[in-house]
Amino acid sequence: MSSASIDATDTAIRPIWATGRDGLDALPEPARSWAAATRFKAAAGEVLLVPGNGGALAGAVLGLGAEADTPARALLSGALGRTLPDGDWRFEGPVTLDPELSALAVRLGAYRFDRYRSKPDAAAMLRVLTDAAADARAERLAAAVFLTRDLINTPANDMGPDAIEEAVRRLGAEFAATVTSVVGDDLLSGNFPMIHAVGRASAVAPRLVELIWGREDAPRVTLVGKGVAFDTGGLDIKPSSGMLLMKKDMGGAANVLGLARAIMASGLHLRLRVLVPAVENAISGNAFRPSDILRSRSGRTVEIGNTDAEGRLILADALTLADEEAPELLIDMATLTGAARVALGPELPPFFTDDERFAQDLAEAAVRTADPLWRLPLHKPYARGLASKIADVNNVTPDGFAGAVTAALFLQGFVEKAASWTHLDVYGWRPQPAPIGPVGGEAQGIRALFSVIEARYAPMG
Repeated sequence: MSSASIDATDTAIRPIWATGRDGLDALPEPARSWAAATRFKAAAGEVLLVPGNGGALAGAVLGLGAEADTPARALLSGALGRTLPDGDWRFEGPVTLDPELSALAVRLGAYRFDRYRSKPDAAAMLRVLTDAAADARAERLAAAVFLTRDLINTPANDMGPDAIEEAVRRLGAEFAATVTSVVGDDLLSGNFPMIHAVGRASAVAPRLVELIWGREDAPRVTLVGKGVAFDTGGLDIKPSSGMLLMKKDMGGAANVLGLARAIMASGLHLRLRVLVPAVENAISGNAFRPSDILRSRSGRTVEIGNTDAEGRLILADALTLADEEAPELLIDMATLTGAARVALGPELPPFFTDDERFAQDLAEAAVRTADPLWRLPLHKPYARGLASKIADVNNVTPDGFAGAVTAALFLQGFVEKAASWTHLDVYGWRPQPAPIGPVGGEAQGIRALFSVIEARYAPMG
């Protein structure tokens, strides 16, 4: 049943009291006495189960620590998702949390990836009820995040380029979208030479997968996601330690598919196009090489300075295709550079755009949705580092400085007609557990992006 049908006096719905360290005295009984007896400190994300008569639960206390009163504080509710026993719960103060973010956080905190466990844990059967609208929205966003996490967490032996295509097709079928693909040598006749070059060494053929949803006459929004199923580095091979997380190199594709799910589930008034170049950067006798010159879909020639900078090559062909129809909004997401992690760490993805209005909207949404993003500059003078003596451009710079910026500048060179273009360099992985999720694949930026897109293209009445 929905929260709208819940009787606020229903004693079967147990209370959750959220409090910071200084608010323990404001708790009602028996929570106040039990917190004192157990020396509960209300640390951030700490959960205290409060006993009642006859061994029943009287409620639970969520500790907020000394966290500032910001939207991000509501994400501590994720600790409830893996701590509370089954049943229906609701917040009753003394601190009021954002209802949508807290409802979402509980769902995200309960996430498990148990596909490969012979005895998976039973799924949690708990609900933390806020209001009907917040619960429904939280459910849609949680489904988008779970799709992203599941795709990234799946290893490359089960998530190759063909499986990425199948994931797009399943999503398309769910929302009556049209899905097509260009596979193998058809990429050459279809003029996607760099996607073909990067993926041709794999036993599984490279491909470009396209999903289209929505009315043809609606505003055009296009999402492009890097789908490198596994990245050895190519002939510029990575060390073994550098390959351990390379199943997540399709994290850009996973994120745009999660975002697409949220858009379609919400029925936004737009014509959605999703493009996923799906490849494996493998090694064999026909692998592309350092110093090769590749011709792109746009006609620009690219000198290969390093085969481990392959993601920008496949994105360039996909962005060129996307740009040809001059969409109103063009967004690409990619696990593109280690330089972005050096600059901002794993939890704060950078974004790049010349669209000042979109940049402001996205930065504000990142704070409002507690989905951190940080704008980095498209500093044009750094493009000189991509110069080639024998081709139009090199895919890397010789000095390695500002690697996230130069990668974004490389991509920008393949976008001319789109009214607005934004690039997100995401990590796609949570290296440390948090209230809203365990170690593993993670959605980054899609909740903030969805907030901006929803505001612009709300469903027509």
